[in-house]
Parts: sequence; structure tokens; C-alpha cells
Amino acid sequence: MSLLFLGFVLLLIGFFSGAFNPALQKFSGLFKLGGIAILIAGFLSACIKVIEPGKVGVQVLFGEVQEEILSSGLNVINPLMKIEEFDITTQTYTMSGSEIEQSQISDAAIRVLSADGLEVTIDMTVLYRVDPAKSPNIRAEIGPGRSFIDKIVRPTARTRIRDNAVIYNAVDLYSNRREEFQQKIFGSIKEDFENRGIILENLLVRNISLPQSVKNAIEAKINAEQEAQKMQFVLQKEDQEAERKRVEAKGIADYQKIISSTLTEKQLKYEQIKALQDLVKSGNSKVIVLGSSKNANLLIGN
Repeated sequence: MSLLFLGFVLLLIGFFSGAFNPALQKFSGLFKLGGIAILIAGFLSACIKVIEPGKVGVQVLFGEVQEEILSSGLNVINPLMKIEEFDITTQTYTMSGSEIEQSQISDAAIRVLSADGLEVTIDMTVLYRVDPAKSPNIRAEIGPGRSFIDKIVRPTARTRIRDNAVIYNAVDLYSNRREEFQQKIFGSIKEDFENRGIILENLLVRNISLPQSVKNAIEAKINAEQEAQKMQFVLQKEDQEAERKRVEAKGIADYQKIISSTLTEKQLKYEQIKALQDLVKSGNSKVIVLGSSKNANLLIGN
């Protein structure tokens, strides 16, 4: 538009230079040619619009938003059309108690009340992007540029987190129902975003902090459970050892019972004779007494 204005000014000077200053009369032709050339260049430049990658152009003519969007690349447009670019790449909105992300939108961590009345602090990141086909609606209904972040993304995300957190107890949010909580939030935010032309890509619950008193109670419970498991292991080991000893004692008793029931006087005599024979055959000197004290026989061997 600035080139068109400059060309128009030069044409005026060319046509009315004699009236302003007679000395400029001889340059009027140059002013006219220059003005025409600049007007043509300005007109051509106003008809061409380059949209950067990852963006789309929304056309506004005399305050009315046009439905047709301009994709990235070179576009030929009405020179009177105003073009507003919308970023359609993935963006993040972070709610964190400690992390500051300079390149993205960030807020403090959100504090919510759980079903049991405890205050829980949640760190969360919302990944989203603008639906290119809905960008004219966003411009017409919400406003230009990134105004949809303050009007839609922030309030919707924080409200839905609070609405879903009150369903769960604090310990459930912290432990076994965390994934379920995340899925519920994702579903509710996704529906709200889609109604306003925003696509929810992902939702990351990065940290859930409980009050210190609840943390201490959870740690005490975990320690008690670990001690109980340890004691149960010791008792199982003692039971196994007692069972082993019972089996061993029963085996010894069964062995003695079998021996006592099958051993006879003749068997004992036979075993005695075999032992004496082995003793006599040995190379050591020995004295062997056979028989009872009344009928003893003395046997001497070398």
C-alpha cells in the first residue's frame, strides 16, 4: 500500500508541478513515468502475498472475514484484501510450578480440590494446534492473532481440570487412577476445543503433588506393607524348615521301625561272625574273645 501511495503522490506532482513551481515543469514527465511505474509495482506487490510455512492466511475485506484461506507459499490476492496470518503448528500451554518455558505459553501450576477435600497441585502440558479450515471462524468469533489462547485455551483447560479433579480422592489421583483422570480431562477439553476450531493433540499430566501430611501417611503405609511382606517371608521360611525337620524325623523313625521288625537273633549272629572274619584277616595284632564268659575261647592273630 505504501508503494501505491508513493506512486499516486508522484503522479500528482507530475501533473501539477507547474502550478507549484515553474522550475519543476520540465521534470513533470519524469514524475509521471516514475509515478506510473511505482503504481504498477505497488499494484503487483499488493496482489501477491507470501505465506510462511506452518501458517495460513485469513482474508479480511472491508471488515468482513472471507471463508477462503491462503495456504503457505505464493498467493495472488485482491490488492484491497487485508491478510492476517494464523500459526497452525503444534503449540503448548504449560501449567507448572517450577518450569519456565520461554518460547511457549506458561502459567503457574493449577491447584484443585479433590473429592476428599484436599488441595492437590497439578503440573500439566496441553499440546494443541489451530484447525486451518476453522481459522476464519476463529478470526470472526474470537479475534485476531493469538487472542484465542487467552479466551479459549487457558480458561477451558484450567476449568476442565478442576471439574474432573473433584471426582477423585487425592491418593487416587496420585497413584492408581492417574491415567483414568488424564483420559477424562483429555476427552472433555478435546470436545470444547473442537467446537471452537482448535485441535487437541495430547495432554500430559507431568506431576501431581499432595499435601505433606498425606505424603507422610502414604510413606508410612508403604513401609508398613514392606515390613509385613518381610515378616511373611520369614514365617514361610520357618514353616518350610519345620516341615523339612518333620519329614527327616519321620524318615528316621520309619528306618528304625523297618530294622527292628526284620532283625533276628540269627541275623545278628551272622553279622557278628562276618565282622570277626574281617578283623582276623586284617594285618594288625589282635585278641578276640569268642563266646560267653563261661565258654569263652581266646583267638590271637597277627
